[in-house]
Amino acid sequence: MELTCYLYPGWKPRIRAASSRRGWMDATPEAFAYRCLPLAIANSHGWEILSPCSFEAVWNGGMAPGDVIVRAHPGSLPHERPVGLFGQGVLTFHIAGILRTSPGWNLWVGGPVNSAKDGISPLSGVVETDWSSFTFTMNWRFTRPHHPVRFEENEPFCHIFPVERAAIEMTEPRFASIEDEAGLKEQFESWSRSRDAFHRKMAQEPPAAPADKWQKFYYRGIHADGAAGIADHQTKLRAREFKSESGKSCPMSSRNGGR
Repeated sequence: MELTCYLYPGWKPRIRAASSRRGWMDATPEAFAYRCLPLAIANSHGWEILSPCSFEAVWNGGMAPGDVIVRAHPGSLPHERPVGLFGQGVLTFHIAGILRTSPGWNLWVGGPVNSAKDGISPLSGVVETDWSSFTFTMNWRFTRPHHPVRFEENEPFCHIFPVERAAIEMTEPRFASIEDEAGLKEQFESWSRSRDAFHRKMAQEPPAAPADKWQKFYYRGIHADGAAGIADHQTKLRAREFKSESGKSCPMSSRNGGR
């Protein structure tokens, strides 16, 4: 699958491989939030688009586009600043690039994953990027009026990743008895017993080492009996950086830290 960002003269989008790090996860005791592997994988599942300028925005509660006021850093360029374009308390970021995917693939477009922002919420969309000759916008909707919201320069405001267009409608969801899958009931009950025993032991004999405070079955990709789940289990995910026409990686890749 190919993902290309076509640049019109003067466009300089800041796009980087999404980071698995989050400031709030770093701040949890012993950084325990990273023990949730699905959380960390989701954080890095795609690419982030970063704000080219710092700014503060506030919504006065009205429904007109002008009811969103943006105060950008004095050194920012007009086309870099977000605007109140659609009304309804929506803040709009323009993305300086035409993103194209391989045939049959869309882009999921939304806010930074697992990274809440007080007073405003990202809106998500799915864009047919295998044919579109248009740019698209990333939009956030204020959740309450008169509450200033701030974005810093190089703070992610958008997260993208490819999704195969036919996959959802080709999926056939169903319910089934746990007995229908050979061995599944036994595996689940084994894990459940192990989990209960582990919690009892933790309550009676709290371990000193942080690594001993969780079982790590899912993290290690194994069942409770030690059997491997799948051969290609992932504990880390790193998307490739966008490259320039010269073949060099985008300079924003060096900024792929936590927040």
